[in-house]
Amino acid sequence: MIIVMQARATEADVEYVSRRIEELGLTPHVSRGTERILIGVIGDERLVNRDQLTLLPHVEEVIPILKPYKLASREFQPADSIVSVAGVPIGGNEVVVIAGPCSVEDEEQIVTAAIAVKAAGARLLRGGAYKPRTSPYVFQGLGEEGLKLLARAREKTGLGIVTEVMESSEVDVVAEYADLLQVGARNMQNTKLLRSLSKIDKPVLLKRGPAATLNEFLMSAEYLLSGGNHRVILCERGIRTFVEYTRNTLDLNVVPAVKQLSHLPIIVDPSHGTGRHDLVVPMSRAAIAAGADGLLVEVHPAPEKALSDGEQSLKPAAFADLMREVRCIAPAVGRSVASPAATASGRESARTV
Repeated sequence: MIIVMQARATEADVEYVSRRIEELGLTPHVSRGTERILIGVIGDERLVNRDQLTLLPHVEEVIPILKPYKLASREFQPADSIVSVAGVPIGGNEVVVIAGPCSVEDEEQIVTAAIAVKAAGARLLRGGAYKPRTSPYVFQGLGEEGLKLLARAREKTGLGIVTEVMESSEVDVVAEYADLLQVGARNMQNTKLLRSLSKIDKPVLLKRGPAATLNEFLMSAEYLLSGGNHRVILCERGIRTFVEYTRNTLDLNVVPAVKQLSHLPIIVDPSHGTGRHDLVVPMSRAAIAAGADGLLVEVHPAPEKALSDGEQSLKPAAFADLMREVRCIAPAVGRSVASPAATASGRESARTV
């Protein structure tokens, strides 16, 4: 349920309505826009008499929300959210490309990759220090040493760091190094981890689970939002289907669906979505055409030597080709892709967090 306050409502009015909601056993969440103040009511709406709430001081309208997610919904926030990551706005007019290797292997590899992706126009650097793997016998990442190497790559290139956090106990150390903390597909419904991330002052990239519905995806985002972290970016990375030709089935339907239902930005990972380097470029084109706010692409200086996911990684030259193609496609859907020296701008109607 959302309570829309009148334009002339004072802070005292907002506090009074919030206290009344708390007295009913529910949780108020105040969002201050440029023209109106909205109060989201978190909890069982059946406990609330809408008619009584409309009689509270300077309440303009009470809107019931039937969806299980409240704060992630467009009803709660009609304007798009723009999430700033190391000064790069995600969710605005610019389609932001994040690129780098699946895993950090050594300093030469990650620095070489960072220099190459920046030269091609990537705005942020991805790289895994902690790696969740299907087999316990393969490379699991360098841990904190990998985070330190990512920091060195940032020093040399100026690119912000995107890297995965796997456990609640690792949140603080990863947040010390990373500019954007990624929740991997396997952890999308790890509520303990989500609650920990909801308390930090860093943006979070939430990947969709391989068998998650759209409602489940947005409810995971709701854990982050309801805990106080409003800097959430969604990521579609493919779902498990009967298709065996690709690693996953990249569900691009979810991009316009999210845009209809939620104000949160959504990016697409065509590398994990296909598992094949030869399909990354065409699916990147399709993702931008579908309305994605960005791409998450795996790039390795020598994929044939990669310790993880080499088969889905682009070489730097192929990534440069991808960037040239997406710069042509983005304007066709009213978007842009920055050149290496360009700066981004957000939509006027959006809200930056």
